[in-house]
Amino acid sequence: MRPLRRRSDDVVDFESSKRRRPRPNLQRGIIILPSAFTLGNLFFGIYAIVAATRGDFEWAGWFIIFAGVLDMLDGRVARFTRTGSRFGAELDSLVDAISFGVAPAIIVYELFFADATSWSWTLSYVYVVAVVVRLARFNVEQGGAAKRHFLGLPSPSAGMTLASWYPFSQTPLFQTYLADLPWSQIMAMGMVLLGVLMVSHVPYGKVPRIGLRTRKGQLTTAWIGTLLVLAFTVPRYYFFVSLVLYMVWGLLKTVLLGLLDRLPERDPLLDDPEDDDHDDYSSPDVRSLDYSHLDPDSRRSRRVPPENDS
Repeated sequence: MRPLRRRSDDVVDFESSKRRRPRPNLQRGIIILPSAFTLGNLFFGIYAIVAATRGDFEWAGWFIIFAGVLDMLDGRVARFTRTGSRFGAELDSLVDAISFGVAPAIIVYELFFADATSWSWTLSYVYVVAVVVRLARFNVEQGGAAKRHFLGLPSPSAGMTLASWYPFSQTPLFQTYLADLPWSQIMAMGMVLLGVLMVSHVPYGKVPRIGLRTRKGQLTTAWIGTLLVLAFTVPRYYFFVSLVLYMVWGLLKTVLLGLLDRLPERDPLLDDPEDDDHDDYSSPDVRSLDYSHLDPDSRRSRRVPPENDS
């Protein structure tokens, strides 16, 4: 016969389990934290539109940059707190369509096309169409989260490229050497090029993970730290120049290496197997590539059970 447990033991077990169970209010606060970053992204996107309609194009550009920073952080916060959800992914796409699609298109329209021909606004329309198509395809093809590469230019990069032009145009370098260029035609072609790159399959790399465990992680951390210093010290030069270089580098690398015509040796959506800088709170996803269901013989064998020889 098993001995009866003392009531004091039951009380201790109850208290310990109560301490281990997360408080509902704290859990609810953690869950809404990524969405708070996403809605902050939306706030700056709307504010950029308002600033552009008032003629304050410099602050309109900076608001898009702020939105891009929050867009980069919301996914990392979701992974860190393990509160990622389908709702968050869909909300992020809807917000990105405004902050990096509609808002930059309005900024460029007000700067270059408002006094042009009556149909010049269609350039902004083409750009916004490319953004929403790119976001919809991203959710379908990459499940709302990229691993090693983005397929096509990310919409935040395209939006911040357009928005950061005006702050860059106020620098002494621009005023001295670049102010006389036909920027209306350049920006018109630039919007079309950005739209094509967004809906293309040109691979663009993600921001690498930082870490101090390996030599690679240390070099990556030092490189990102240098970029942050430049972003804070010379923001007018840094953002537009670095975003244009990012766009051109991905395109040139694809053309020169022939990546569009080369079959991948492995699934391009997975992390590198030698990547040892994974965060402690997550593990690399394993995507099994099983194409046996496409074989008609295998499907027929699954429908008809084998005969019993016994």
